[in-house]
Amino acid sequence: MLVSLKPLMEDAMKKGYAVGAFNCPNMESVMAIIQAAEETNSPVILNYAEVHGNLISMEDIAPVMLQFAKKASVPVCVHLDHGESIESCIKAIQLGFSSVMIDASGSDYEENIRITAEVVRLAHAVDVTVEAELGKLGGVEDDLKVDEKDSFLTDPNEAVEFVKATGVDSLAVAI
Repeated sequence: MLVSLKPLMEDAMKKGYAVGAFNCPNMESVMAIIQAAEETNSPVILNYAEVHGNLISMEDIAPVMLQFAKKASVPVCVHLDHGESIESCIKAIQLGFSSVMIDASGSDYEENIRITAEVVRLAHAVDVTVEAELGKLGGVEDDLKVDEKDSFLTDPNEAVEFVKATGVDSLAVAI
């Protein structure tokens, strides 16, 4: 069953378990993830990251992810991971994703707030959950590279302010 990220996180926090989030660059990965989730009776998050556009477009994989999520016997969130812009988050929402991540962590703090708050406003209007990012870890994730000199950890007080200012549902932090 297709659900947003919020009820998955709330149940996991209440009952003390983790929810796996897996990248889905093709139909076979979607099928395998759903099969494993159903066999273990575990909720799951199907991720599409924009950096996987060289493997498959969001428009091509979204119907597959959504079809399998809707048919699943366990809760499944279809999530845009590391959305690079407001426009890509809008596209994911229009395609039917139940959750989006806006990653404006490369912007300064105030611009990150502005961009994130706008995505939250748009997504919440249609009951879509929003994740954001604050801080930068050094290293490489997918095609994203952050030099150590450009990395910084998330300040807990700043994180509280950021969540209040944006209304974001979840926050990826650098720890």
